[in-house]
Amino acid sequence: LYSFIIHNKDTFFNNATRSRIVHHILQRVKYEEGKNKIGLNRLLSNGSYEAAFPLHEGSYRSKNSIRTHGAENHRHLLYECWASWGVWYKYQPLDLVRRYFGEKIGLYFAWLGWYTGMLFPAAFIGLFVFLYGVTTLNHCQVSKEVCQATDIIMCPICDKYCPFMRLSDSCVYAKVTHLFDNGATVFFAVFMAVWATVFLEFWKRRRAVIAYDWDLIDWEEEEEEIRPQFEAKYSKKERMNPISGKPEPYQAFADKCSRLIVSASGIFFMICVVIAAVFGIVIYRVVTVSTFAAFKWALIRNNSQVATTGTAVCINFCIIMLLNVLYEKVALFLTNLEQPRTESEWENSFTLKMFLFQFVNLNSSTFYIAFFLGRFTGHPGAYLRLINRWRLEECHPSGCLIDLCMQMGIIMVLKQTWNNFMELGYPLIQNWWTRRKLRQEYGTQRKTSFPQWEKDYNLQPMNAYGLFDEYLEMILQFGFTTIFVAAFPLAPLLALLNNIIEIRLDAYKFVTQWRRPLASRAKDIAGIWYGILEGIGILSVITNAFVIAVTSDFIPRLVYAYKYGPCAGQGEAGQKCMVGYVNASLSVFLVSDFENRSEPTSNGSEFSGSPLKYCRYRDYRDPPHSPVPYGYTLQFWHVLAARLAFIIVFEHLVFCIKHLISYLIPDLPKDLRDRMRREKYLIQEMMYEAELERLQKERKERKKNGKSYHNEWP
Repeated sequence: LYSFIIHNKDTFFNNATRSRIVHHILQRVKYEEGKNKIGLNRLLSNGSYEAAFPLHEGSYRSKNSIRTHGAENHRHLLYECWASWGVWYKYQPLDLVRRYFGEKIGLYFAWLGWYTGMLFPAAFIGLFVFLYGVTTLNHCQVSKEVCQATDIIMCPICDKYCPFMRLSDSCVYAKVTHLFDNGATVFFAVFMAVWATVFLEFWKRRRAVIAYDWDLIDWEEEEEEIRPQFEAKYSKKERMNPISGKPEPYQAFADKCSRLIVSASGIFFMICVVIAAVFGIVIYRVVTVSTFAAFKWALIRNNSQVATTGTAVCINFCIIMLLNVLYEKVALFLTNLEQPRTESEWENSFTLKMFLFQFVNLNSSTFYIAFFLGRFTGHPGAYLRLINRWRLEECHPSGCLIDLCMQMGIIMVLKQTWNNFMELGYPLIQNWWTRRKLRQEYGTQRKTSFPQWEKDYNLQPMNAYGLFDEYLEMILQFGFTTIFVAAFPLAPLLALLNNIIEIRLDAYKFVTQWRRPLASRAKDIAGIWYGILEGIGILSVITNAFVIAVTSDFIPRLVYAYKYGPCAGQGEAGQKCMVGYVNASLSVFLVSDFENRSEPTSNGSEFSGSPLKYCRYRDYRDPPHSPVPYGYTLQFWHVLAARLAFIIVFEHLVFCIKHLISYLIPDLPKDLRDRMRREKYLIQEMMYEAELERLQKERKERKKNGKSYHNEWP
């Protein structure tokens, strides 16, 4: 007490701190004679108590307006100023959130608010890239050539039932592709890679300011207690704790290694399950494209590839959601199998597994579409096949980017909608059902007279894993926003719109639908999330380099403009330099060279009145009557070399920029550093003055008592 100036003991601690103190005491109270008969958690685990939670401060609603009568309690104030949908455009009252829910939850909402604010420039630039594609659509030479190519007949994209088609039939897809794959795409990819670094670096600064304001700078976590499960498993073998000097359970190194190996094997097996699911989707796509091509409805028959992609994405989303349920159980089993020593070790291990499972589950099909779809199909007359039966799926004549855009757009919208429903809709339905049962059992009048603890007991408890689900949802969204952003510039805008809703939805859930969680302190976002964010930032640079180089047509167009087009050797690359690009990017195939199982049912006579002799396909190969029929042309090798060179240059350039920004942005703002130094200086001055005053008092007392000493401190 002597370390603090306390004017009023009743108001010195806020309610969140009081609940933490009470919980600290209850965790250490001995309730029975015996070695391990200590703490509230054991009483909860053995069924002595059903639940234990801090109480909300009364109702969050009031008959009187907060403007005229003020807030009745902090919960009411939080509801009106933070959780109400009408205040979505206002800043969050983070200090009030911290006082009511504690620093850990306050930091989550501070991070979520900072992330949402940083999405504004990313969403604006992404929208600008999209609008740039819209405004330049009519001037795009490639789209014009595709739309005017009524005389170019493309080879069928599947066996038997797919017909020959005019290249001009894919005019709409060529225009849509230009909206996302245009001259501003490379700039946006570089911007987003830099943005991810700036976001993390400036969060460090923001976190430092919050930690200083909330008095967390010098706070260190206490020595964590051993998990009861670990204690029960290894209680027979003990060794001295080097910090406390007390004996504690000990896990042998060989036992720990064997458990980690089994756990890693389980993780590898589950990732193989994801890959198997993606393989199933691939088989669905190659089988269904032929089925849709023979469909009786003209709308589906004429758009068989888009219908295949759309249905495959929806099925993939259902598989993702089903596997997520399985992954949670597997991750829980494997983490418990490892027997982590403390709760933080358990949380970090569980977090890493769940992130790996869900990240691979969510992005594996996207990686397939971005980097494998249409890359290993062979060519007409020599198609590569799955199990020597199914012909691998080809890209649309306008390219593979449209498939990647559809995959990202549908998955992102569906997943965010589902998450928002599960976060708010599920607790609302459960609480409504509980209130309905209470009305039937006690009547409306009796229900209103329930004490606060019983009202709170009828609310939903917070997730068993704390803020884990909230962080996981946002980190996966961050990955979606950055990893393939070169193919879908509208991803930051969708993330921004979702997060504006997410902040108020989470606030509403915490204030009205959940029991009040136990307040706890923290200096930064929980566990290993920050390291995962940095890893995603590095991965995003690599994936965007490959998307631009491999998936989009940016490099082939650049090579054509500088090497093969009308402006070859002139150092120009405008739209006039792209004349003839479409014809140069298509190879010629002799229809009589089709394999028997690939030969289409129609002979193409509907185009010219006589059977087709030649059709075109996307590739850089020699014509059928050349010395080496269907061999790669020189242009193919030029494009391949340019792609590899672009990947290397892009990655090195962006990584250099990222590291430079990380170096130039200090973790502590200058004004905060000065404030901390000033505070340290004042404390030293106060300690010196207090010590001087004490010594002077002692000296006066000695003189008064007639005692004096030589060589006294003045």
